Amino acid sequence: MDKKSFIGLLLIGAILIGWSFFMSPSKEDQAKVKHYNDSIALERTVADAKYKAELEKKKTAAATAIADTTGGKKAAILPDSLKDLQKVKQYGPFQASAGKKESYLTIENDLYKVKLSTRGGRPVSVELKGYHTGKVEGPLVTLFREDSSTFALQVFDNTNRAYSTDSLYFAPSDSSFAVKGDQSKSVSMRLAAGDGKYLEYVYTLKGNDYMMGCKINMIGMQDVLASNMQELDMHWAMQTPSQESDLNSQRIKSTIYYKIPDEDVNYLSETKDETKTLDGNNIKWVAFKQQFFTSVLIAESTWGKTKPTIETHTDKTDTVHVKDFSAKLSIPFSHKASESFGLKFYFGPNKYSTLKAYDMDLERQIPLGWSLFRYVNKWIVIPIFNFLDSLNMSYGIIILILTIIIKILIFPIAYKTYMSSAKMRVVKPEVDEINAKFKDGDPLKKQQATMALYKKAGINPMAGCIPVLLQMPILIALVSFFPSAIELRQHGFLWASDLSTYDSIYHLPFKIPAYGDHVSLFALLMTASTVLYTWSNSQLMGQTDQLPGMKWMMYLMPVMFLVFMNNYSSGLSYYYFLANMITFGQTFLMRRFVDEDAIHKKIQENKLKPVKTSSWQQRLEKAARDRQNALQQQQGKKKK
Repeated sequence: MDKKSFIGLLLIGAILIGWSFFMSPSKEDQAKVKHYNDSIALERTVADAKYKAELEKKKTAAATAIADTTGGKKAAILPDSLKDLQKVKQYGPFQASAGKKESYLTIENDLYKVKLSTRGGRPVSVELKGYHTGKVEGPLVTLFREDSSTFALQVFDNTNRAYSTDSLYFAPSDSSFAVKGDQSKSVSMRLAAGDGKYLEYVYTLKGNDYMMGCKINMIGMQDVLASNMQELDMHWAMQTPSQESDLNSQRIKSTIYYKIPDEDVNYLSETKDETKTLDGNNIKWVAFKQQFFTSVLIAESTWGKTKPTIETHTDKTDTVHVKDFSAKLSIPFSHKASESFGLKFYFGPNKYSTLKAYDMDLERQIPLGWSLFRYVNKWIVIPIFNFLDSLNMSYGIIILILTIIIKILIFPIAYKTYMSSAKMRVVKPEVDEINAKFKDGDPLKKQQATMALYKKAGINPMAGCIPVLLQMPILIALVSFFPSAIELRQHGFLWASDLSTYDSIYHLPFKIPAYGDHVSLFALLMTASTVLYTWSNSQLMGQTDQLPGMKWMMYLMPVMFLVFMNNYSSGLSYYYFLANMITFGQTFLMRRFVDEDAIHKKIQENKLKPVKTSSWQQRLEKAARDRQNALQQQQGKKKK
């Protein structure tokens, strides 16, 4: 440590010591604080003593009265005055909840059924119509259940005692009902806090809508709740039950999504537990997203000042639930005679067209890939798929037609790729002569001679790579589309019972790391067709001077892809199998109809024409010559 650093540390230490000395409270201030705290503690002690004395007095009076009437025998029933006192102690201003038992009512529409409980006045389960768990004949999908979900407000009364609404009893305004079509109906769950004072949930359901309204009304609560309360804390949580056959696939596709106005939709990690405190209070919606279904809480106004906190947790020992989701929010409270806070719930499928119709970016929960790949799905794949779906065909046939349409769209690219490879095949004998000539010579000269040949023949070696790169966005976009398409869920084709997950034709008695404990036939067919296509291409091009390692890598990649696809959507494996076979057929037909002799003649004519060299090519050639001269100079110096 140098002298300046040492002096700096001494000055910092002196400042800290001086600050603590001059800013510490005086003895008079400390005495005032101690006196204030002692006064508060004394008041609480006196109040508790009075309450206990009054309670004991009532108990003694009650016991004496009962003994006089029962001859000294113990009675099991307490007088009303003592019951009222116990109600006040337990329920405070919400003593109307005392002595009530939990009951339920259901409200339903064409799409789902909501079960409401008088305990907490909350939805305790949501059952979707038309969607089944596990298999088509299984029970209906239930998004959450009573014993593993929470929806509650935390409040403080004017004595600063805390209450959670999920332990208090609400009174319903109506009985169970069902609405259809364009019908709409509401039911209120009211928590009484005295004459004309209450906290109320009003649930509104429309006949053909996945959205449910939830308005929170606070009437006359300014005299009931603590004067320093500026907001009511809300806790929304659930353990999402498993809906599909593969628990691991569900876990890596389930997480919490959220939307902040004027920002892109964001989400927590899908692969690890995460807790995040969000900036600001203008969160538009929070979604507990499962693989194919979602529960969304949407705010119609601004939340309270406390920053929202969201959390995901996975219990890997739990084989019943996928993940634990939690959101802590707050509702503003201004101590007015009448206040309301509007919410909405979306309970339904992760179907792109359904979520898109609400115009809230809810469809961004569906993972369609990032950037360019998402736009390919949004503007090409999904419109074609939805159109074919409207024709009521088998989804296996829909995927077949979709594959053919996509292959037609990219056929010009495939044709250019083939023509580029045809030109390379035509000049291959001349390239082989160059390779033989420079077999033991300078690799740079061999490369220069080969490039000069391509230039004279009018061949661009990159022409075969660029079309392949142009196809990649579609291929990668489909990797996201098929596993996310709820339309494929529980719809089979041939031996695959569900195109949204893997097709198992044989269950292994053991588990292979990364591969799994089953055999997917569509994944095997996809791999076999890829290997066949790779082999046919290599035969078509003939023997090359390619490195042996690269040759084996061409066959290793499909096998590695098999490990990944064995646990993926069978619809995607089926698509890739079809795409490979169609590409194989296209190549066969183009080889029959493309005249390679004519291509060779054209190349020979190009050789006779003067070569036009661009400035970029000139710079490359100059750089190659400079490098060659530098190497020769170095070799000359070594000989000397």
